[in-house]
Amino acid sequence: MNAAVKRGRAIIALLPGDGIGPEVVGAARIVLEAVAKRFGHDFEFEEALIGGAAIDAAGTALPAETVAFCQRADAVLLGAVGGPKWDDPSSTIRPEQGLLGLRRELGLFANIRPVAPHPSLAEASPLKADRLTGVDLVVVRELTGGIYFGAQPLERTEDGERASDICSYTDREVERVVRVAADLARARRRKLTSVDKANVLETSRLWRRVVTRVVAEDYPDIELDHMLVDSCAMRLIQRPAEFDVIVTENMFGDILTDEAAVLAGSIGVLPSASLGAATGGLRRGLYEPIHGSAPDIAGRGIANPIGAILSAALLLRYSLGLEVEAEVVELATHATIAGGRLTPDLVTNGTRAATTGAVAEEIAATAGTARRIGTPAGTAGYA
Repeated sequence: MNAAVKRGRAIIALLPGDGIGPEVVGAARIVLEAVAKRFGHDFEFEEALIGGAAIDAAGTALPAETVAFCQRADAVLLGAVGGPKWDDPSSTIRPEQGLLGLRRELGLFANIRPVAPHPSLAEASPLKADRLTGVDLVVVRELTGGIYFGAQPLERTEDGERASDICSYTDREVERVVRVAADLARARRRKLTSVDKANVLETSRLWRRVVTRVVAEDYPDIELDHMLVDSCAMRLIQRPAEFDVIVTENMFGDILTDEAAVLAGSIGVLPSASLGAATGGLRRGLYEPIHGSAPDIAGRGIANPIGAILSAALLLRYSLGLEVEAEVVELATHATIAGGRLTPDLVTNGTRAATTGAVAEEIAATAGTARRIGTPAGTAGYA
């Protein structure tokens, strides 16, 4: 981690990627520049290739130059990868390899996805509004192990082809991500739900044993419960407000976080942080909205930039250690949502939709002039 971060200086790698990626990364940059100006920071931005754009330009989804730059940077902000142009499943080079490879090269093992629906967006969710009251949860997904990174042998037998995907975990891999989740829970409502399939899978039985041990030994103040993944999937829709922090393995986390996205009304408003080991209290991180590349709307100026902007807020918090600045971005974003400045995916009741740039500019303007105030409840806020 670059010590210059503490002096208000930081190198931020921008990986726009494919589809709407360049548009939403550009929007997040506008907000980060406003924050830097407001608080007197010096953020240096530089773009690099990843995904389909990298395949077209360099013949690989993750050029060595991109890896080297991201390793030097204090944080990485990514847009999206993929699109129909590169969707051939038989291809040996695919855009997603860039993202998976970068996570591996940077040692990013914990994916953080907060889900807190905004009251103004309740109508955009398929769930009834009363189901969304009080929902404020975080899913922590293990990111570099499990079935996505195991061996994938393909064999030809007398009876035809046989394919396997090997799921494996070590106790160390489980322990380190559980500690990230437990630390988050300790800073929130002190409730941790560990999700597995221990009634069927040996990896899940190892997972459950490690989680139980780590929490009992080092987090006795945390309320821990274990839940099978199918039960968790059902509970996320039935009673989502009961969850605080959820921790789970790679594939289960991939599925559950996409399911949880419907609680917020649009996948376009949710951020994510992929974190590595902590150094001096800060963590190397890759930050990205959870939506895909959405090639059908790319270039039309209607992509929702909120997920990318809130990802930038997580970047400020976890990799740069700028908590006040992160809160300013989040509150400016919430104020913009409440004010009805929304892209088409969120507009209801015939309200006129705003462009990607207009939403970004309003959030940037609010964040750039924010001042700290005391709220009636006595907590800190910004206006």
